[in-house]
Amino acid sequence: MEALLTSAVVVALAEMGDKTQLLAIVLTARFRKPLPIVAGILVATIANHLIAAWVGAEASAWLSSLWFRYAVALSFVAMGLWTLVPDKLDEDEEPKPARFGAFLTTLIAFFVVEIGDKTQIATVALAARFQEVWAVAAGTTLGMLLANGPVVFAGSKLVERIPLKAVRIAAALLFVAIGAVMLWRLARA
Repeated sequence: MEALLTSAVVVALAEMGDKTQLLAIVLTARFRKPLPIVAGILVATIANHLIAAWVGAEASAWLSSLWFRYAVALSFVAMGLWTLVPDKLDEDEEPKPARFGAFLTTLIAFFVVEIGDKTQIATVALAARFQEVWAVAAGTTLGMLLANGPVVFAGSKLVERIPLKAVRIAAALLFVAIGAVMLWRLARA
């Protein structure tokens, strides 16, 4: 349960102001069909984050040495610092004119945009930390839906009202705190 809840909170906070949230706004404005867009986000995130969680858990199992645990802890600190950098949707990442409909366009766009994104890397780190593929993937998927679902349903007006700088700072502090606790536990072991 800890893996699921921690993963959900970490990703929901990290996702605020992320390029995938901006992509959700673009797709919402283009299609104006919230259910297929949310379904596309769900399926893309499940696929992407299951792979990321599996990679993290496998890496942890194969690399269970002390230095790897320090690397995972430091990756949380690095993710915290990275979270402070605002994201913007690059023009070349904006979805092209839709020929596949809202669901398939969203699924493809979200899957591709998430590759190498901070939430995917966080999923790898969380799975390495907890070694629970299903719980971490479910938690990070829940976090993505918590962050992007309201954006899809409420549109861009919601994002305009949220102080994204404060959310980024909270997410950064959460990442750094997790990393610091891990480092503290490693130093005491």
